[in-house]
Amino acid sequence: MKKQIINSLAALLLLALPVLVSAQSPEFYFKAAGSPVKPKVDMSWNRYHSNSGIVDFCNRLSKAYPNLVTMQSAGKSVQGRDMIYLTITEKGTVPHNHKPGYYVGANIHSIEIQGTEMAMYLAWYLCEMYNENNAFIKELLRDRSFYIFPTNNPDGRDHFVTKAATPRSGLAPRDDDRDGLFDEDGFDDLNGDGERSQMRKKNPNGQYRIDPNDTRKMIRVGPGEKGEYDLLGTEGGIDNDGDGRTDEDGPGSYDANRDWGYNWRPNFIQGGADKYPFTFPENQAVRDFAFRHMNIVGAQAYHNSGGMILRGPSVEGGGSEVYSRDDDMVVDAIGKVGEKLIPGYRLLTVWKDLYTVWGGEFDWWYGSQGAFVYCNELWTGSLMFNQQSTGLPDQQAAGQGRGMGQAQTQTTPRFNWDQYDFDQLLLAGDAFIPWTEVDHPVHGKVEIGGFTKSIGRLHPGFMIETDAHRNTAFLLYHAYQLPKLEVTDVKVNDIGGGLKEVIATIENKRMTPTHSAQNLRYKIDPPNYIYLDGGNIVAGLLVSGQNLDVFTEQRRNPERMEIPNIRGNSTVTIKWIVSSGSKFTVRVESVKGGRSSASTK
Repeated sequence: MKKQIINSLAALLLLALPVLVSAQSPEFYFKAAGSPVKPKVDMSWNRYHSNSGIVDFCNRLSKAYPNLVTMQSAGKSVQGRDMIYLTITEKGTVPHNHKPGYYVGANIHSIEIQGTEMAMYLAWYLCEMYNENNAFIKELLRDRSFYIFPTNNPDGRDHFVTKAATPRSGLAPRDDDRDGLFDEDGFDDLNGDGERSQMRKKNPNGQYRIDPNDTRKMIRVGPGEKGEYDLLGTEGGIDNDGDGRTDEDGPGSYDANRDWGYNWRPNFIQGGADKYPFTFPENQAVRDFAFRHMNIVGAQAYHNSGGMILRGPSVEGGGSEVYSRDDDMVVDAIGKVGEKLIPGYRLLTVWKDLYTVWGGEFDWWYGSQGAFVYCNELWTGSLMFNQQSTGLPDQQAAGQGRGMGQAQTQTTPRFNWDQYDFDQLLLAGDAFIPWTEVDHPVHGKVEIGGFTKSIGRLHPGFMIETDAHRNTAFLLYHAYQLPKLEVTDVKVNDIGGGLKEVIATIENKRMTPTHSAQNLRYKIDPPNYIYLDGGNIVAGLLVSGQNLDVFTEQRRNPERMEIPNIRGNSTVTIKWIVSSGSKFTVRVESVKGGRSSASTK
């Protein structure tokens, strides 16, 4: 009897199980504002991806959204990896290169990896939020084409992910110490943990001691005091090639962000420059891509760190760059919105607020391509804690956590300790490697420890998505403000003598002009063309003046009126005199402003 009761209860529980499971089904979500509720491509944004992870994401996104995404390779890296990029736009009757384009590049410096996640988040967000309930994203992808390079340096990225120490840029072999050998004396990972930490050695007469309040920290002793340790610098210090120097010839060592063919200078003027502009295939691939996509009028480069929205020029006086007053107004207005959207970030001019950069990428985008461009330096220590709790001015708080050194002197400002506090209080101590003893071939017994490479310049996991979303919001605002040309009014009037006048108004509904000052000066793109179809054209005139009473005739090819520039938030009026026709179509074709048309009824 007891057995029958047990079997009956078990049967009832099995019947109830589907109900219990369905009550907890993942179908039951409540949408959080600003985020997709059920994405087709599941992504966790609290981690960093290897190059294979990037390729996997791009593949999944392009397969999930074939109506929006095209995945391609722009070329090969030094080590033969594909330079993957995504074209994201609403596919339909208008080709992607007939829309104003927006370029995003990231991770040109191998140690600055979080720009990749920011770029991937932008791609993901555009696709997942493209639906009938989000008019803003639908309008953006109808009117704009996004070209997203998740990493401009796939070799360096994989090296950073898998090796203890990585050069700032790519991995083309270089003979840094000029001994005829290449990359033979790099950094050494003594304990094989994939990190390049700090080294200390016990010494009863040393200059440092362990902080009694926090055993992770080293404190410099005062005058006349004896310490416990000497600090030996970063892990390694082995003369692998027997030339009397250590760690002097590791992989790479050049700077691909000094390799661009605009305002370029050789290495003795601009450190990091290599043999000539566009030495490296990664940059060549982006250059050639850009020449095939002259519709790109907005661009964004992602670097780190410091919490900066950088604008050009990077050289005092601009070198050969020409920013007009109108250009400055547009760049500053959009950048100021970025300051509002991304807490802790400041809009800065490179040469004036940082230092001179010759041969940089984002100057090339403006100088060579005529694009309106920013470089966001991701991550700022001001995000670590509530600034009010530090009692520091914002400018000083913005520097928190940027130093990577393990040794702190008694004169070091208080905020330099915050990285230890941040690790302990917000990361559960996960970013610090405990001091452990190893054998060093030169120094004997040493201890290795300190912060991991994933902290200090990189966002910790829980902060990646927040900053990615805010930076994406800035990019979307910038993309929205790219030129949007519309033929807003076409009128036909009979003026007698068998003639008619066709008057058309073309409006740029956004902040950005079709041509920057640089574009106009160097004729990077042809002018905007405004066509009239449907009649025999006698004359074509540009209408101007406060009362639209000034007429300038274009005697050559009046059927294709040439307008050098259509400023942001402005209109242009064209009048044609025609001797025949009853129905007319006005078409606008602009390399960077897109295309538009309207017809008479």
